[in-house]
Amino acid sequence: MRRSIMMAGVAISGLLTACAGNGTSMDNGISLRSANQGPHRLSIAPLGEYRTHLFDEGGAEIVAYDVASKRVFAVNGGDKGIDILDISDPMNVSKVSTIALSKWGKAANSVAVHNGLVAAAVENTDKQAPGQAVFFDIDGNFKAAVKVGALPDMIKFTHDGKHVLVANEGEPNDAFDNDPEGSVEVISVPGDVTKITQADVRFARFDGLNNKKLPAGMRTANPGTSSVAQDIEPEYIAISADDRKAYVTLQENNAIAIVDIASASVSDVVGLGFKDHMVNAIDASNKDGAITIKPWPVFGMYMPDTIAGIEIEGKNYYIIANEGDSRDYKGYSEEARIADLKLDPTAFPNARELQKKENLGRLKVTTAQGDTDGDGDFDQLFSFGGRSFAVLDDQADMIFDSGDQFEQYLSAYLPKNFNSNNDENGSFDDRSDDKGPEPEGAAAGYVNGVPYAFIGLERQGGFMVYDLTNPANPQFVTYHTDRNFEGDPKQDTAGDLAPEGMLFIDAKHSPTGNAMLVVASEVSGSTRLYDLK
Repeated sequence: MRRSIMMAGVAISGLLTACAGNGTSMDNGISLRSANQGPHRLSIAPLGEYRTHLFDEGGAEIVAYDVASKRVFAVNGGDKGIDILDISDPMNVSKVSTIALSKWGKAANSVAVHNGLVAAAVENTDKQAPGQAVFFDIDGNFKAAVKVGALPDMIKFTHDGKHVLVANEGEPNDAFDNDPEGSVEVISVPGDVTKITQADVRFARFDGLNNKKLPAGMRTANPGTSSVAQDIEPEYIAISADDRKAYVTLQENNAIAIVDIASASVSDVVGLGFKDHMVNAIDASNKDGAITIKPWPVFGMYMPDTIAGIEIEGKNYYIIANEGDSRDYKGYSEEARIADLKLDPTAFPNARELQKKENLGRLKVTTAQGDTDGDGDFDQLFSFGGRSFAVLDDQADMIFDSGDQFEQYLSAYLPKNFNSNNDENGSFDDRSDDKGPEPEGAAAGYVNGVPYAFIGLERQGGFMVYDLTNPANPQFVTYHTDRNFEGDPKQDTAGDLAPEGMLFIDAKHSPTGNAMLVVASEVSGSTRLYDLK
Protein backbone atom coordinates (compact mmCIF):
# COMPACT_ATOMS: atom_id res chain seq x y z
CA MET A 1 0.00 0.00 0.00
CA ARG A 2 1.24 3.49 -0.77
CA ARG A 3 1.51 6.10 1.93
CA SER A 4 1.11 9.80 1.42
CA ILE A 5 3.88 12.17 2.44
CA MET A 6 2.87 14.64 5.14
CA MET A 7 4.57 17.87 4.11
CA ALA A 8 5.72 20.45 6.62
CA GLY A 9 4.21 23.90 6.34
CA VAL A 10 6.42 26.90 5.59
CA ALA A 11 6.12 30.21 7.41
CA ILE A 12 6.59 32.98 4.86
CA SER A 13 6.52 36.27 6.78
CA GLY A 14 8.86 38.63 4.98
CA LEU A 15 9.10 36.53 1.82
CA LEU A 16 6.54 38.49 -0.19
CA THR A 17 6.48 41.94 -1.67
CA ALA A 18 3.63 43.77 -3.36
CA CYS A 19 4.14 44.22 -7.08
CA ALA A 20 5.02 47.83 -7.80
CA GLY A 21 2.43 49.67 -9.83
CA ASN A 22 -0.41 47.20 -9.36
CA GLY A 23 -1.94 48.82 -6.28
CA THR A 24 -5.60 47.99 -5.75
CA SER A 25 -6.98 48.99 -9.13
CA MET A 26 -9.59 46.56 -10.39
CA ASP A 27 -8.41 47.29 -13.93
CA ASN A 28 -5.02 45.76 -13.19
CA GLY A 29 -5.87 43.50 -10.28
CA ILE A 30 -3.60 42.89 -7.32
CA SER A 31 -0.49 40.73 -7.55
CA LEU A 32 1.61 39.74 -4.56
CA ARG A 33 4.87 38.07 -5.45
CA SER A 34 7.71 36.36 -3.69
CA ALA A 35 10.84 38.43 -3.09
CA ASN A 36 12.80 35.22 -3.72
CA GLN A 37 11.38 34.14 -7.07
CA GLY A 38 14.78 33.21 -8.42
CA PRO A 39 15.59 33.70 -12.11
CA HIS A 40 12.03 33.35 -13.42
CA ARG A 41 9.68 36.32 -13.59
CA LEU A 42 6.05 36.02 -14.60
CA SER A 43 3.91 38.94 -15.73
CA ILE A 44 0.12 38.57 -15.38
CA ALA A 45 -1.97 41.13 -17.24
CA PRO A 46 -5.79 41.01 -17.18
CA LEU A 47 -7.26 41.28 -20.67
CA GLY A 48 -10.94 41.24 -21.60
CA GLU A 49 -13.81 39.47 -19.89
CA TYR A 50 -17.41 38.42 -20.37
CA ARG A 51 -19.85 38.93 -17.53
CA THR A 52 -23.25 37.24 -17.42
CA HIS A 53 -24.45 39.46 -14.52
CA LEU A 54 -25.86 36.34 -12.88
CA PHE A 55 -24.98 36.57 -9.19
CA ASP A 56 -24.40 33.26 -7.42
CA GLU A 57 -26.19 31.24 -10.10
CA GLY A 58 -23.19 29.45 -11.63
CA GLY A 59 -23.11 31.82 -14.60
CA ALA A 60 -19.54 30.77 -15.48
CA GLU A 61 -18.18 27.40 -14.42
CA ILE A 62 -16.02 25.17 -16.67
CA VAL A 63 -14.28 26.53 -19.79
CA ALA A 64 -12.83 24.97 -22.96
CA TYR A 65 -11.06 26.48 -25.98
CA ASP A 66 -11.15 25.84 -29.72
CA VAL A 67 -7.88 26.86 -31.36
CA ALA A 68 -9.06 27.38 -34.95
CA SER A 69 -12.08 29.54 -34.19
CA LYS A 70 -10.54 31.32 -31.17
CA ARG A 71 -13.67 30.57 -29.19
CA VAL A 72 -14.09 29.77 -25.51
CA PHE A 73 -16.99 27.57 -24.44
CA ALA A 74 -18.17 28.35 -20.90
CA VAL A 75 -20.68 26.32 -18.91
CA ASN A 76 -23.45 28.66 -17.74
CA GLY A 77 -25.38 26.97 -14.94
CA GLY A 78 -27.66 29.96 -14.50
CA ASP A 79 -28.96 29.83 -18.06
CA LYS A 80 -28.61 26.02 -18.26
CA GLY A 81 -26.47 26.24 -21.37
CA ILE A 82 -22.97 26.71 -22.76
CA ASP A 83 -21.98 30.24 -23.75
CA ILE A 84 -19.86 30.54 -26.90
CA LEU A 85 -17.40 33.42 -26.48
CA ASP A 86 -15.27 34.97 -29.22
CA ILE A 87 -11.80 35.79 -27.85
CA SER A 88 -10.09 36.55 -31.17
CA ASP A 89 -9.73 40.08 -29.82
CA PRO A 90 -8.76 39.28 -26.22
CA MET A 91 -9.41 42.81 -25.00
CA ASN A 92 -12.99 42.67 -26.27
CA VAL A 93 -14.55 39.33 -25.46
CA SER A 94 -17.98 38.94 -27.02
CA LYS A 95 -20.73 36.37 -26.75
CA VAL A 96 -21.58 34.59 -30.01
CA SER A 97 -24.51 32.50 -28.80
CA THR A 98 -25.57 29.96 -26.19
CA ILE A 99 -25.99 26.24 -26.72
CA ALA A 100 -29.28 25.28 -25.10
CA LEU A 101 -29.28 21.87 -23.44
CA SER A 102 -32.81 21.30 -22.13
CA LYS A 103 -33.48 18.70 -24.82
CA TRP A 104 -30.83 16.40 -23.34
CA GLY A 105 -31.18 16.98 -19.61
CA LYS A 106 -31.12 19.48 -16.79
CA ALA A 107 -27.82 21.27 -17.41
CA ALA A 108 -24.19 20.84 -18.40
CA ASN A 109 -21.58 20.27 -15.72
CA SER A 110 -18.58 20.29 -18.03
CA VAL A 111 -17.46 21.03 -21.58
CA ALA A 112 -14.48 20.00 -23.70
CA VAL A 113 -13.35 20.80 -27.26
CA HIS A 114 -11.07 19.04 -29.76
CA ASN A 115 -10.56 20.15 -33.38
CA GLY A 116 -13.93 21.84 -33.65
CA LEU A 117 -15.90 19.11 -31.85
CA VAL A 118 -17.60 20.25 -28.65
CA ALA A 119 -18.55 17.70 -25.98
CA ALA A 120 -20.83 18.47 -23.05
CA ALA A 121 -21.50 16.41 -19.92
CA VAL A 122 -25.23 16.83 -19.28
CA GLU A 123 -26.91 15.61 -16.12
CA ASN A 124 -30.39 14.11 -16.12
CA THR A 125 -33.35 16.04 -14.69
CA ASP A 126 -33.43 13.09 -12.29
CA LYS A 127 -29.96 13.52 -10.82
CA GLN A 128 -29.60 9.83 -9.96
CA ALA A 129 -30.51 8.65 -13.48
CA PRO A 130 -28.03 8.29 -16.37
CA GLY A 131 -26.87 11.49 -18.03
CA GLN A 132 -25.61 12.10 -21.55
CA ALA A 133 -22.46 13.08 -23.41
CA VAL A 134 -23.69 15.43 -26.12
CA PHE A 135 -21.64 16.53 -29.14
CA PHE A 136 -21.91 19.77 -31.13
CA ASP A 137 -19.95 21.67 -33.73
CA ILE A 138 -18.40 25.02 -32.79
CA ASP A 139 -21.59 26.86 -33.74
CA GLY A 140 -23.64 24.76 -31.36
CA ASN A 141 -25.27 22.54 -33.97
CA PHE A 142 -26.13 19.12 -32.56
CA LYS A 143 -24.10 16.18 -33.85
CA ALA A 144 -24.73 13.19 -31.56
CA ALA A 145 -25.45 12.03 -28.00
CA VAL A 146 -24.79 8.88 -25.98
CA LYS A 147 -25.94 7.78 -22.54
CA VAL A 148 -23.43 7.90 -19.69
CA GLY A 149 -23.58 7.34 -15.92
CA ALA A 150 -25.38 9.29 -13.22
CA LEU A 151 -24.35 12.91 -12.73
CA PRO A 152 -21.58 13.27 -15.34
CA ASP A 153 -19.39 15.88 -13.68
CA MET A 154 -16.35 16.16 -15.96
CA ILE A 155 -15.77 15.47 -19.65
CA LYS A 156 -12.38 15.45 -21.35
CA PHE A 157 -10.85 14.51 -24.69
CA THR A 158 -7.61 12.59 -24.91
CA HIS A 159 -4.87 14.63 -26.57
CA ASP A 160 -5.33 12.80 -29.88
CA GLY A 161 -9.11 13.23 -29.76
CA LYS A 162 -9.77 9.51 -30.22
CA HIS A 163 -11.48 9.13 -26.85
CA VAL A 164 -13.69 11.15 -24.56
CA LEU A 165 -13.65 10.37 -20.85
CA VAL A 166 -16.49 11.19 -18.49
CA ALA A 167 -16.32 11.18 -14.69
CA ASN A 168 -19.75 10.20 -13.35
CA GLU A 169 -20.03 11.38 -9.78
CA GLY A 170 -23.13 9.36 -8.92
CA GLU A 171 -24.26 11.50 -5.98
CA PRO A 172 -27.09 10.22 -3.78
CA ASN A 173 -30.45 11.93 -3.49
CA ASP A 174 -31.17 14.15 -0.50
CA ALA A 175 -33.03 11.39 1.34
CA PHE A 176 -29.93 9.23 0.89
CA ASP A 177 -31.96 6.22 -0.23
CA ASN A 178 -30.78 6.25 -3.86
CA ASP A 179 -27.01 6.33 -4.33
CA PRO A 180 -25.85 5.41 -7.86
CA GLU A 181 -22.42 3.94 -8.41
CA GLY A 182 -19.64 6.27 -9.44
CA SER A 183 -17.90 5.38 -12.69
CA VAL A 184 -15.65 6.65 -15.47
CA GLU A 185 -16.72 6.33 -19.11
CA VAL A 186 -14.26 5.77 -21.92
CA ILE A 187 -15.98 6.72 -25.18
CA SER A 188 -14.39 5.91 -28.53
CA VAL A 189 -14.99 8.80 -30.93
CA PRO A 190 -15.46 7.73 -34.57
CA GLY A 191 -14.18 9.86 -37.42
CA ASP A 192 -17.78 10.84 -38.09
CA VAL A 193 -19.21 11.54 -34.65
CA THR A 194 -22.76 11.30 -35.96
CA LYS A 195 -22.17 7.55 -36.25
CA ILE A 196 -21.38 7.14 -32.56
CA THR A 197 -23.48 4.53 -30.77
CA GLN A 198 -23.87 3.18 -27.27
CA ALA A 199 -21.44 0.42 -28.28
CA ASP A 200 -18.69 3.07 -28.28
CA VAL A 201 -19.23 3.65 -24.54
CA ARG A 202 -17.34 1.51 -22.03
CA PHE A 203 -17.50 1.81 -18.25
CA ALA A 204 -14.57 1.72 -15.86
CA ARG A 205 -16.25 0.61 -12.63
CA PHE A 206 -15.26 0.44 -8.99
CA ASP A 207 -17.28 -2.56 -7.82
CA GLY A 208 -14.04 -4.52 -7.47
CA LEU A 209 -13.40 -2.54 -4.28
CA ASN A 210 -16.61 -3.68 -2.60
CA ASN A 211 -15.09 -6.66 -0.87
CA LYS A 212 -11.49 -5.49 -0.53
CA LYS A 213 -9.59 -3.57 2.08
CA LEU A 214 -9.38 0.05 0.97
CA PRO A 215 -5.98 1.46 0.03
CA ALA A 216 -4.22 3.22 2.90
CA GLY A 217 -5.20 6.88 3.10
CA MET A 218 -8.52 6.37 1.30
CA ARG A 219 -11.87 6.51 3.04
CA THR A 220 -15.60 6.01 2.61
CA ALA A 221 -18.28 8.09 4.25
CA ASN A 222 -21.51 6.13 4.04
CA PRO A 223 -23.73 5.13 6.97
CA GLY A 224 -23.01 1.45 6.43
CA THR A 225 -25.60 0.52 3.80
CA SER A 226 -23.94 1.55 0.53
CA SER A 227 -21.27 -0.39 -1.33
CA VAL A 228 -17.84 1.13 -1.87
CA ALA A 229 -18.69 1.59 -5.55
CA GLN A 230 -21.76 3.60 -4.58
CA ASP A 231 -19.73 5.70 -2.15
CA ILE A 232 -17.07 6.58 -4.75
CA GLU A 233 -17.70 9.89 -6.51
CA PRO A 234 -15.34 10.60 -9.47
CA GLU A 235 -14.89 14.32 -9.88
CA TYR A 236 -12.20 15.49 -12.31
CA ILE A 237 -9.88 13.97 -14.95
CA ALA A 238 -6.35 14.51 -16.22
CA ILE A 239 -4.83 12.54 -19.11
CA SER A 240 -1.22 11.36 -19.37
CA ALA A 241 0.83 12.85 -22.20
CA ASP A 242 0.84 9.53 -24.10
CA ASP A 243 -2.98 9.11 -23.78
CA ARG A 244 -2.57 5.76 -22.04
CA LYS A 245 -3.82 6.66 -18.57
CA ALA A 246 -6.41 8.88 -16.95
CA TYR A 247 -6.01 10.19 -13.41
CA VAL A 248 -9.35 10.80 -11.70
CA THR A 249 -9.96 12.57 -8.41
CA LEU A 250 -12.30 10.76 -6.02
CA GLN A 251 -12.89 13.83 -3.91
CA GLU A 252 -15.09 12.60 -1.08
CA ASN A 253 -12.97 9.44 -0.86
CA ASN A 254 -9.62 11.24 -0.53
CA ALA A 255 -8.14 9.21 -3.35
CA ILE A 256 -7.00 9.12 -6.97
CA ALA A 257 -8.11 6.46 -9.47
CA ILE A 258 -5.84 5.51 -12.35
CA VAL A 259 -7.79 4.35 -15.40
CA ASP A 260 -6.25 2.38 -18.26
CA ILE A 261 -7.82 3.97 -21.31
CA ALA A 262 -7.25 1.11 -23.77
CA SER A 263 -9.04 -1.45 -21.59
CA ALA A 264 -11.45 1.02 -19.95
CA SER A 265 -10.60 -0.37 -16.52
CA VAL A 266 -9.52 0.96 -13.15
CA SER A 267 -5.91 -0.18 -12.82
CA ASP A 268 -5.23 1.34 -9.40
CA VAL A 269 -6.75 3.43 -6.63
CA VAL A 270 -4.33 5.42 -4.49
CA GLY A 271 -5.22 6.88 -1.10
CA LEU A 272 -3.86 10.36 -0.46
CA GLY A 273 -3.38 10.02 3.29
CA PHE A 274 -4.05 12.66 5.91
CA LYS A 275 -2.41 15.98 6.66
CA ASP A 276 -1.11 16.57 10.18
CA HIS A 277 -2.23 20.02 11.30
CA MET A 278 0.14 19.85 14.24
CA VAL A 279 2.77 20.34 11.52
CA ASN A 280 0.74 22.28 8.95
CA ALA A 281 -0.98 25.05 10.91
CA ILE A 282 -4.49 26.32 10.14
CA ASP A 283 -6.87 29.02 11.29
CA ALA A 284 -9.67 26.89 12.74
CA SER A 285 -12.17 29.43 14.10
CA ASN A 286 -14.43 32.08 12.61
CA LYS A 287 -15.42 33.30 16.07
CA ASP A 288 -12.12 34.52 17.50
CA GLY A 289 -12.13 37.89 15.71
CA ALA A 290 -8.55 37.45 14.59
CA ILE A 291 -6.17 35.62 12.29
CA THR A 292 -4.92 32.69 14.36
CA ILE A 293 -2.89 30.27 12.30
CA LYS A 294 -1.47 27.69 14.66
CA PRO A 295 -0.98 23.93 15.09
CA TRP A 296 -4.01 21.91 16.16
CA PRO A 297 -4.49 18.19 16.93
CA VAL A 298 -6.48 17.61 13.73
CA PHE A 299 -5.85 15.71 10.51
CA GLY A 300 -6.88 17.19 7.18
CA MET A 301 -8.30 15.06 4.38
CA TYR A 302 -6.86 16.41 1.12
CA MET A 303 -10.00 15.65 -0.94
CA PRO A 304 -8.90 17.24 -4.24
CA ASP A 305 -11.36 18.68 -6.72
CA THR A 306 -9.49 19.66 -9.90
CA ILE A 307 -6.50 17.75 -11.27
CA ALA A 308 -4.25 19.09 -14.04
CA GLY A 309 -1.43 17.25 -15.81
CA ILE A 310 1.90 18.54 -17.04
CA GLU A 311 4.98 16.87 -18.54
CA ILE A 312 8.31 18.04 -17.11
CA GLU A 313 11.58 16.67 -18.50
CA GLY A 314 9.77 13.70 -20.02
CA LYS A 315 7.86 12.72 -16.87
CA ASN A 316 4.16 13.17 -16.09
CA TYR A 317 3.11 15.10 -12.99
CA TYR A 318 -0.33 16.02 -11.71
CA ILE A 319 -1.42 19.12 -9.81
CA ILE A 320 -4.33 18.73 -7.40
CA ALA A 321 -6.33 21.48 -5.68
CA ASN A 322 -7.15 20.17 -2.20
CA GLU A 323 -10.58 21.67 -1.70
CA GLY A 324 -12.44 19.18 0.52
CA ASP A 325 -16.04 18.01 0.36
CA SER A 326 -18.41 16.12 2.62
CA ARG A 327 -21.52 13.98 2.32
CA ASP A 328 -24.17 16.31 3.72
CA TYR A 329 -27.77 15.35 2.99
CA LYS A 330 -31.08 15.35 4.84
CA GLY A 331 -30.98 11.56 5.02
CA TYR A 332 -27.38 11.42 6.20
CA SER A 333 -24.70 13.93 7.06
CA GLU A 334 -21.18 13.25 8.22
CA GLU A 335 -20.52 16.88 9.21
CA ALA A 336 -20.22 18.00 12.83
CA ARG A 337 -18.51 20.76 14.74
CA ILE A 338 -15.87 19.68 17.21
CA ALA A 339 -17.74 21.46 20.01
CA ASP A 340 -20.60 18.99 19.55
CA LEU A 341 -18.50 15.81 19.71
CA LYS A 342 -17.52 13.64 22.63
CA LEU A 343 -13.73 13.57 22.63
CA ASP A 344 -11.72 10.71 24.09
CA PRO A 345 -10.24 11.93 27.41
CA THR A 346 -6.94 10.12 26.84
CA ALA A 347 -6.42 11.41 23.30
CA PHE A 348 -7.68 14.90 24.21
CA PRO A 349 -7.03 15.57 27.92
CA ASN A 350 -7.64 19.29 27.28
CA ALA A 351 -10.93 18.70 25.45
CA ARG A 352 -12.83 21.44 27.27
CA GLU A 353 -10.29 24.06 26.20
CA LEU A 354 -10.06 22.73 22.64
CA GLN A 355 -13.83 22.79 22.22
CA LYS A 356 -14.17 26.51 22.92
CA LYS A 357 -15.48 28.37 19.88
CA GLU A 358 -12.33 30.51 19.67
CA ASN A 359 -10.18 27.37 19.48
CA LEU A 360 -11.32 24.19 17.69
CA GLY A 361 -14.99 24.20 18.64
CA ARG A 362 -16.24 25.69 15.39
CA LEU A 363 -14.17 23.57 13.00
CA LYS A 364 -16.21 21.16 10.89
CA VAL A 365 -15.01 17.56 10.88
CA THR A 366 -16.32 14.17 9.78
CA THR A 367 -18.12 11.74 12.05
CA ALA A 368 -17.42 8.89 9.60
CA GLN A 369 -13.83 8.53 10.85
CA GLY A 370 -12.10 9.12 14.15
CA ASP A 371 -13.65 6.68 16.62
CA THR A 372 -10.78 4.22 16.27
CA ASP A 373 -11.81 1.87 19.11
CA GLY A 374 -15.58 1.96 18.54
CA ASP A 375 -16.45 3.20 22.03
CA GLY A 376 -18.55 6.17 20.91
CA ASP A 377 -16.05 8.97 21.43
CA PHE A 378 -13.52 10.43 19.01
CA ASP A 379 -9.87 9.49 19.27
CA GLN A 380 -8.88 11.43 16.16
CA LEU A 381 -10.35 14.38 14.29
CA PHE A 382 -10.46 14.73 10.49
CA SER A 383 -11.34 18.03 8.80
CA PHE A 384 -12.34 18.57 5.16
CA GLY A 385 -9.72 19.68 2.63
CA GLY A 386 -6.01 20.38 2.73
CA ARG A 387 -6.16 24.17 2.19
CA SER A 388 -3.30 23.61 -0.25
CA PHE A 389 -2.23 22.23 -3.60
CA ALA A 390 -0.12 19.14 -4.11
CA VAL A 391 1.99 17.50 -6.81
CA LEU A 392 1.64 13.81 -7.67
CA ASP A 393 3.98 11.67 -9.73
CA ASP A 394 2.81 9.22 -12.39
CA GLN A 395 2.05 6.60 -9.71
CA ALA A 396 -0.23 9.15 -7.99
CA ASP A 397 2.16 9.31 -5.05
CA MET A 398 2.29 12.74 -3.41
CA ILE A 399 5.75 14.29 -3.77
CA PHE A 400 4.87 17.81 -2.56
CA ASP A 401 2.15 19.62 -0.64
CA SER A 402 2.13 23.37 -0.08
CA GLY A 403 1.45 22.95 3.63
CA ASP A 404 0.04 26.08 5.24
CA GLN A 405 1.51 28.50 2.69
CA PHE A 406 -1.83 29.70 1.28
CA GLU A 407 -3.21 30.91 4.60
CA GLN A 408 0.17 32.35 5.59
CA TYR A 409 0.39 34.34 2.36
CA LEU A 410 -3.15 35.65 2.63
CA SER A 411 -2.81 36.58 6.29
CA ALA A 412 0.23 38.68 5.48
CA TYR A 413 -1.17 40.53 2.49
CA LEU A 414 -4.96 40.54 2.78
CA PRO A 415 -5.32 40.72 6.56
CA LYS A 416 -8.59 42.66 6.48
CA ASN A 417 -10.18 40.12 4.15
CA PHE A 418 -8.51 36.90 5.27
CA ASN A 419 -10.55 33.70 4.66
CA SER A 420 -13.49 35.71 3.30
CA ASN A 421 -16.58 34.16 1.79
CA ASN A 422 -17.10 34.41 -1.94
CA ASP A 423 -20.56 35.97 -2.02
CA GLU A 424 -20.21 38.66 0.62
CA ASN A 425 -17.63 41.35 1.28
CA GLY A 426 -16.92 42.31 4.87
CA SER A 427 -16.77 38.59 5.67
CA PHE A 428 -13.35 38.48 7.34
CA ASP A 429 -12.44 35.06 8.80
CA ASP A 430 -15.84 33.64 7.85
CA ARG A 431 -14.45 30.48 6.22
CA SER A 432 -11.82 29.56 8.79
CA ASP A 433 -14.10 26.98 10.41
CA ASP A 434 -14.70 25.32 7.03
CA LYS A 435 -11.98 24.99 4.39
CA GLY A 436 -10.18 28.31 4.61
CA PRO A 437 -9.45 29.86 1.19
CA GLU A 438 -10.75 26.63 -0.40
CA PRO A 439 -8.53 25.85 -3.41
CA GLU A 440 -10.67 24.38 -6.20
CA GLY A 441 -9.50 25.13 -9.73
CA ALA A 442 -6.12 24.16 -11.16
CA ALA A 443 -4.28 24.53 -14.45
CA ALA A 444 -0.69 24.00 -15.54
CA GLY A 445 1.45 24.97 -18.51
CA TYR A 446 4.64 26.52 -19.83
CA VAL A 447 5.34 30.24 -20.08
CA ASN A 448 8.61 31.07 -21.82
CA GLY A 449 9.87 27.56 -21.20
CA VAL A 450 9.06 27.54 -17.48
CA PRO A 451 6.38 25.16 -16.11
CA TYR A 452 3.83 26.80 -13.81
CA ALA A 453 0.88 25.69 -11.69
CA PHE A 454 -2.14 27.98 -11.26
CA ILE A 455 -4.47 27.26 -8.32
CA GLY A 456 -7.79 29.10 -7.94
CA LEU A 457 -9.13 29.90 -4.47
CA GLU A 458 -12.89 29.45 -4.53
CA ARG A 459 -13.75 31.38 -1.36
CA GLN A 460 -10.96 33.93 -1.12
CA GLY A 461 -10.86 34.60 -4.85
CA GLY A 462 -7.85 34.95 -7.13
CA PHE A 463 -5.20 32.36 -7.88
CA MET A 464 -1.81 31.27 -6.62
CA VAL A 465 1.06 30.65 -9.04
CA TYR A 466 3.99 28.27 -8.46
CA ASP A 467 7.10 27.53 -10.50
CA LEU A 468 7.22 23.76 -11.15
CA THR A 469 10.79 23.56 -12.46
CA ASN A 470 11.49 21.20 -9.55
CA PRO A 471 8.17 19.34 -9.16
CA ALA A 472 9.20 17.99 -5.75
CA ASN A 473 9.82 21.52 -4.48
CA PRO A 474 7.67 24.09 -6.36
CA GLN A 475 8.42 27.72 -5.63
CA PHE A 476 5.77 30.34 -4.94
CA VAL A 477 5.77 33.02 -7.64
CA THR A 478 2.72 35.24 -7.15
CA TYR A 479 -0.87 35.54 -6.03
CA HIS A 480 -3.22 37.48 -8.30
CA THR A 481 -6.76 38.59 -7.62
CA ASP A 482 -9.30 40.75 -9.42
CA ARG A 483 -11.73 40.72 -6.52
CA ASN A 484 -12.79 44.16 -5.29
CA PHE A 485 -13.35 43.96 -1.55
CA GLU A 486 -14.91 47.44 -1.59
CA GLY A 487 -17.58 46.50 -4.13
CA ASP A 488 -21.03 44.95 -3.83
CA PRO A 489 -21.18 41.35 -5.12
CA LYS A 490 -24.94 41.49 -5.71
CA GLN A 491 -24.55 44.64 -7.81
CA ASP A 492 -21.69 43.05 -9.80
CA THR A 493 -19.17 45.64 -8.61
CA ALA A 494 -16.97 43.26 -6.63
CA GLY A 495 -14.93 41.91 -9.52
CA ASP A 496 -14.37 38.21 -10.00
CA LEU A 497 -15.73 35.89 -7.30
CA ALA A 498 -15.20 32.14 -6.84
CA PRO A 499 -12.85 30.89 -9.57
CA GLU A 500 -14.23 27.53 -10.67
CA GLY A 501 -12.83 26.54 -14.06
CA MET A 502 -9.27 27.39 -15.09
CA LEU A 503 -7.85 26.82 -18.57
CA PHE A 504 -4.26 27.30 -19.73
CA ILE A 505 -3.70 28.16 -23.40
CA ASP A 506 -0.14 27.85 -24.63
CA ALA A 507 1.51 30.62 -26.63
CA LYS A 508 1.37 28.89 -30.02
CA HIS A 509 -2.41 28.50 -29.78
CA SER A 510 -3.24 31.83 -28.11
CA PRO A 511 -4.70 34.77 -30.04
CA THR A 512 -2.07 37.06 -28.46
CA GLY A 513 1.00 34.97 -29.22
CA ASN A 514 1.64 34.80 -25.48
CA ALA A 515 0.46 32.12 -23.10
CA MET A 516 -2.97 32.83 -21.67
CA LEU A 517 -5.04 31.82 -18.65
CA VAL A 518 -8.84 31.71 -18.80
CA VAL A 519 -10.67 31.81 -15.45
CA ALA A 520 -14.42 31.25 -15.04
CA SER A 521 -15.75 32.60 -11.73
CA GLU A 522 -18.93 30.94 -10.54
CA VAL A 523 -20.41 33.47 -8.10
CA SER A 524 -19.75 36.57 -10.22
CA GLY A 525 -20.68 34.70 -13.41
CA SER A 526 -17.65 36.11 -15.19
CA THR A 527 -15.02 34.73 -17.57
CA ARG A 528 -11.74 36.65 -17.66
CA LEU A 529 -8.63 36.31 -19.80
CA TYR A 530 -5.07 36.86 -18.60
CA ASP A 531 -1.94 37.45 -20.66
CA LEU A 532 1.08 35.57 -19.31
CA LYS A 533 4.67 36.38 -20.20
